[in-house]
Amino acid sequence: MSNIGTEKINSSQKRELIEKTIRKYSDLIFRTAFQNLKNRHDAEDILQEVSIALVKSNAPLIDDSYLRSWLVTVTLNKCRDLRRSQKRRDCVPLEDCLELEAEDTRAVMEELWLLPEKYRTVIYLHYYCGFKIYEIAQIIGKNPNTTASILRRSRNALRKIIEQGGSYG
Repeated sequence: MSNIGTEKINSSQKRELIEKTIRKYSDLIFRTAFQNLKNRHDAEDILQEVSIALVKSNAPLIDDSYLRSWLVTVTLNKCRDLRRSQKRRDCVPLEDCLELEAEDTRAVMEELWLLPEKYRTVIYLHYYCGFKIYEIAQIIGKNPNTTASILRRSRNALRKIIEQGGSYG
């Protein structure tokens, strides 16, 4: 049994809420993982791992705002764990993954991937996922003012990449 607010729910109700949540947020989780890892297969693995984490957790399934942030935080943590592990053997070339993006955003995504992870993540969460600065701050564990500064530096770095024709630094 799990608590949601003040109500107790049974296991079949919890299962239904989890299935609904996964259907609703699977695209957000997958795209966040893909943006972070640049690999479709790894992003699919992360989606599966986040889904398992949701099943095992006691996350409040009816608080949409909290749940969305929780899912993105777990996704980013799982991505970080995967990058740290030495188990990443098979890599798919970036060109094989670009079919996920619409043609008009493909060039911007390629340039976005040139940014360091902390810049890329903040820009992606803000512009592609629609998170507010205070929500991003919670997700990445930073102060909102620090997050706003990172977003500003990220924009400047991306602008520089675009102006220089695709090179960071």
